[in-house]
Amino acid sequence: MESTRVTAPPKFGTLARTFNKILHLHRSVNISANGAGVAPEKDDYSIPKLKLSQNFSEHSSILSEGVSEFYKVEHEKQPQNLSSSEIEAMESLLANLFASISAIKAAYAQLQMAQSPYDPDSIQSSDLAIVSELKRVSELKHSYFTTDFIIPHTSFESQSALAAQIEEQRNLIKTYRITTNKLKADFKLKDSEICSLQFELLEAEKNNRTLESKLHPGRSLSALDGLHPSGLNPTHFLSVLRFTFKSIQSFVKLMVKEMESAGWDLGAAAGAIQPDVLHCNKPAHWTFAFQSYVCQKMFSDFHHKSYNLAAMEDRSMWGWRQFFDEFTQLRYVEHIQKLSQHSAIANFFRVKYLALVHRKMELSFFGNLDQRAIVSSDQSFPNSAFFAAFAEMARRVWLLHCLFFSFGEPESNRSIFQVRRGSRFSEVYMESIVEDKDVATAKCRPATVGFTVVPGFRVRWTLIQSKVYLLPSTSDDNQW
Repeated sequence: MESTRVTAPPKFGTLARTFNKILHLHRSVNISANGAGVAPEKDDYSIPKLKLSQNFSEHSSILSEGVSEFYKVEHEKQPQNLSSSEIEAMESLLANLFASISAIKAAYAQLQMAQSPYDPDSIQSSDLAIVSELKRVSELKHSYFTTDFIIPHTSFESQSALAAQIEEQRNLIKTYRITTNKLKADFKLKDSEICSLQFELLEAEKNNRTLESKLHPGRSLSALDGLHPSGLNPTHFLSVLRFTFKSIQSFVKLMVKEMESAGWDLGAAAGAIQPDVLHCNKPAHWTFAFQSYVCQKMFSDFHHKSYNLAAMEDRSMWGWRQFFDEFTQLRYVEHIQKLSQHSAIANFFRVKYLALVHRKMELSFFGNLDQRAIVSSDQSFPNSAFFAAFAEMARRVWLLHCLFFSFGEPESNRSIFQVRRGSRFSEVYMESIVEDKDVATAKCRPATVGFTVVPGFRVRWTLIQSKVYLLPSTSDDNQW
């Protein structure tokens, strides 16, 4: 059976030969640029001046077995030197070709840009520009095949090589600008999405605080949302004070847990701080001694605007508005690293931690002084649950301090006080921290103050009672 001879399609063969000519033409142009009159090297791929035969029956076309080569077209080649006019024509051809390709890229980029948001006018103009440039490329092709590389004055506007190169650069710049505008639009879209998500986050946090305030009254500051200085009153201060005392209780619980883990004698430790807690022989009362110790350290120099710290001396000149703005700014900032960026509160953390947590205490709890060293370094804060609990407590004390000085001048508008040991109990100035059932169990009634656990405050016309530990005594001993 005779095998059928396969002839390559004319259009495909022509395209392959065209690409070969363009590639090797660029080599010839580079050689001519390096030295006029220097003939290109003679090889099998040099471009002769010839007419492409339209009769493909004169050439054999064989389908190759390899994937990298489709057709091998044989033709007669007579190597010749290109004249200066032909070189100039080819330079102009290539420059115009690349200018058209860059124009197509720019128009296509504009077309994509016009899809979203939808712009019908821009889409139509981009489409026309693409069609126009494709026609121009087609005319360049026909000119190349029909005029022996010489570009005639055809219907399209031909340019010199330099002018075409300038046009190419302009098209590239146009493409970059379109891409930049696209990226800017994407950035604005992402930015709006971020703002939307931040708004949703704030709403979710607000709802969480509302639910938390209903579930645990006094443990959150949701009641102060949207607070304006003109609406500030002592009730707000009382809410923040309760909020602060809750964190003090939480820190004391953690501190007592560490004491137990380290094998401390809690009774002896509590008695060393406040001997009066040993009178009733109730281990539950030992916690009040530890709470008193923490409050003494945290509220020391509370009545000074600068907390009597040299590093914060500039705060002594602050007005009530600055303190209120800081309270508003830091009210919901809980992350330690964000708080460390605030120099004043970071300094407050360091001073209070070093005063509250003794070296022997930290060494007993953790077996080393690493946390103390980190705090003293002024570089960062320890990444531990113990310091995180301390930082939350210190943050709330700081917020209470800011709100305390937000009530304006004069100084008589506010004050902080504690009750001396042995003072007569007064329900006007004091509140017993011991529950009534504990007093009833002890079969005794309160008489005199043993020590102050939480100091009292006076804000404007309102007096906020101090929390005191009362010494129990029998009726025979209670003579006023």
